[in-house]
Amino acid sequence: MFLSCMRPFFLIALCSLSLLTGCAMFQKPYPGMMETELLAIRGKPDFTYQEGDCRRLEWSATEMGQYAYMAEIGPDSRIISYEQVLTDERFASLQIGKSTQADVIRTVGHAPKWHRWVFEDGERWSYRYKENGVWDAVMTVYFDRNGVVEAMERHMDPLLLRD
Repeated sequence: MFLSCMRPFFLIALCSLSLLTGCAMFQKPYPGMMETELLAIRGKPDFTYQEGDCRRLEWSATEMGQYAYMAEIGPDSRIISYEQVLTDERFASLQIGKSTQADVIRTVGHAPKWHRWVFEDGERWSYRYKENGVWDAVMTVYFDRNGVVEAMERHMDPLLLRD
């Protein structure tokens, strides 16, 4: 009889513990958080860059993904910033005739390898993203032979067009 009375209590306690553990796993990174906590949440970054005494960590978009994230880590191993970088504002900050491939990578990250093309006159990198946070779009960045942005073109994502 005692065990049958304890069963509901045990189940409630187990569910509560599961919820608390789950919330910790899905915690959003924030400025001031330790790098080790960020890595526990996001896993190993795809790329790491040293910039002065800070480091930038990049979690690139996947082939079909529309989101890529970057974190800036200070010398004290704490997050300075963490953000989704495939945005209209980030693309708009790139300057035609001035921004280089390195600038593009620092700004919006690496394009997935199947979204990069090399031609005789330069390269093309395409990024799938949510235009205005809503519309399925592709931004293609055109580079000249010297790796400088010569044009950018935004269009609807043909893979996600709906009837």
